[in-house]
Amino acid sequence: MSRADDPFETYLLRVLCALIAEQSVSRTAIRMNQSQPAISAALKRLREIFSDPLLVRDKNTMVPTARALAVAAQAQAALGLLDGLLSSGDGFDPATTERSFTIAMPDYLAPPFLAQVVRAFRAQAPSARLVAQPLGPQYDYEMALQDGTIDIVIGNWPEPPEHLHMSTLLEDEIVCVMAADHPFAAPGQLTPERFLQAPHLVPMPYSIAQRGVVESSLATMRVSRDRRVQCPYFGLAPSLLPGTDLIMTTSRHFAAYHARHLPIALVSSPIEFARMRFYQLWHPSQHRAAPHVWLRGLLTAAAPVLTDPQAN
Repeated sequence: MSRADDPFETYLLRVLCALIAEQSVSRTAIRMNQSQPAISAALKRLREIFSDPLLVRDKNTMVPTARALAVAAQAQAALGLLDGLLSSGDGFDPATTERSFTIAMPDYLAPPFLAQVVRAFRAQAPSARLVAQPLGPQYDYEMALQDGTIDIVIGNWPEPPEHLHMSTLLEDEIVCVMAADHPFAAPGQLTPERFLQAPHLVPMPYSIAQRGVVESSLATMRVSRDRRVQCPYFGLAPSLLPGTDLIMTTSRHFAAYHARHLPIALVSSPIEFARMRFYQLWHPSQHRAAPHVWLRGLLTAAAPVLTDPQAN
């Protein structure tokens, strides 16, 4: 049933989601194979529909408003349902499927995320199998997505591959973490100069082709930090901080989770970094496949647990 005054079309919803993911009209235009004027016109129409600016300029980035983030979450869910309707109709039913699903992911999302994914997966697809595949510097996740070895990659690189589909799971600020008795843990003690001179604890990178947000930002500023200690896993890193003078720079949700279990302190970063964006990537060939749409929805629904202060 249609409404004559219905303001929506799927194109506008896809533009909105892409704009919030890319935070740039030009990058959105490239991603959607559209002209910049076309994307600007769509953004103008969206602003009229929602009576909200949706994205506001902050230096070289377009930052989504609270209204935009709320709308985008619902838009992504709606688009997922629509894509499912347009899929090949292979009779997929999570309650009865015996498929195996593989997600490639580092451990830089706090444990409650995967725990929530597993709970929902077991409740909705009790006969299916789930594999959490670790990433590594030598792992070619783009080829693995192309050949179907994995279904989804979770990443947070500043520049994800443009040929892959993407949806954002979480945007988070960057903070510094250190031992609770560290001299820089006191308010106002961690300055930009002290940050750059201090010894840092840095997990090993998960991709040889991609720099993380912190390293990319520092490189743009033409400065570097003292990478004094490296460890193989993000999940291990916070446990190495107590009793040392090391500083770790990471996302707030990750730091807050470990601060509930360890004697470590969170301090606002004295250097202004871009917000860290965590997202899921998938190959275009799977975009409309019903099992894949379901899996992506499962991951999207699990993401809010990362900002829940009650999550253990």
